[in-house]
Amino acid sequence: MEMDGSKRVFNRLGSSQQQQQGDNNNKQPKVCYHWRAGRCNRFPCPFLHRELPGPSHQQQQQQQHHGNGRMSSTSSKRPHGFSDDNNRGGSGLRRNPNFNNTWGRTAGGGGAVARKMEKVCNYWVKGNCTYGNSCRYLHSWTTGDCFQLLTTLEGHQKVVTGIALPSGSDKLYSGSTDKTVRVWDCQSGQCAGVVNFDGEVGCMLSEGPWIFVGITNLVKAWNTQTGTDLSLNGPVGQVYALVVGNDMLLAGTEDGILAWKYNGSTNNFDPITALTGHTHHVVSLVVGANRLYSGSMDNSIRVWNLETLQCLQILTDHTSVVMSVLCWDQFLLSCSLDKTIKVWAANESGNLEVTYTHQEERGLLALCGMHDSEAKPVLLCSCNDNTICVYDLPSFSERGKIFSKEGVRRIEIGPAGLFFTGDESGQVRVWKWLTESSSTS
Repeated sequence: MEMDGSKRVFNRLGSSQQQQQGDNNNKQPKVCYHWRAGRCNRFPCPFLHRELPGPSHQQQQQQQHHGNGRMSSTSSKRPHGFSDDNNRGGSGLRRNPNFNNTWGRTAGGGGAVARKMEKVCNYWVKGNCTYGNSCRYLHSWTTGDCFQLLTTLEGHQKVVTGIALPSGSDKLYSGSTDKTVRVWDCQSGQCAGVVNFDGEVGCMLSEGPWIFVGITNLVKAWNTQTGTDLSLNGPVGQVYALVVGNDMLLAGTEDGILAWKYNGSTNNFDPITALTGHTHHVVSLVVGANRLYSGSMDNSIRVWNLETLQCLQILTDHTSVVMSVLCWDQFLLSCSLDKTIKVWAANESGNLEVTYTHQEERGLLALCGMHDSEAKPVLLCSCNDNTICVYDLPSFSERGKIFSKEGVRRIEIGPAGLFFTGDESGQVRVWKWLTESSSTS
């Protein structure tokens, strides 16, 4: 299956005043006032629990002409979602203050989200709930009716820490702290093989036909087309994150960040240098606009120039481990065990600063950006209460939730509306976005 690398153009939601004017002029359904305030408890509610559509077709063409909002739908260089390499600036992200006030449901809002006491029925999970439709708990792994569970891949005994789908391959690869990588046949869903390691698998990355596996004190590299099997030495301790940028492979480890460059003459990866500065384990990496962003257990994010490999800025607004970082349009998004998602934008001097903070009720484990069936950008946020919250961007209005047996550590994008999740129980699940007609039928 080939990854869809096409680029799509989207437009952010207009201001609340524009939405109200469009509502009056076009007689569209009204948006629920209580939902916007974060306290609607009606089910079903007669009003919309989503913002009204954005600008008109003419406005979209004008915005497209000016180049706003272009992003790549999928990229193996950014395993957790979308990014835009056309941005430029001191931080690697282009400054655009006009969009800074669009985050959250209303301009300057606090991002509060109405939540119900949602819990999956334990008896339904075991297949013996006698209450049926009258049960007070959920008989579903999702809410929101915008995605469905296709299958569950069983086999790992511990936390799933990596999922990879190489270009041109009909196999899905998953790695775990049970010291194995499992190979799954994409047609049958059956396990086609198991690779055993001496250490725990901390992360995985697919880049073209290559699969990189970060384990203890080592990075393994496989070429699924040629059968090449390489061992990249240098890491000290566990490898937690891998990313490709500027023709380099970069690894986040217990002891900092290591970089290798592929040598075509020797068919090997040559070590380049170590990027030092973090005072604790580096657990998340992302590349965007010729910059590397690294999140660490020292509660900071460092911004690196991929040409010079020098640190340009240190971001210290999080108060706990920075679990995941994601580039979207001209913004950097980060999540932490401090229960926040922070949105960073470049200021006039080119440095990143927090432009919006979204508060969750639990610590966050992972972020993934993708597009829904209508090509609208959405953010998947895994929380350590065994849920994934799905939000529209940039409004942070909730689309639905995904529930799992234990916390989801990895979310990976696949082709044709597919995405994959791996949790702490060892389950790998395959999901698919529903089309609008399917979700309403």
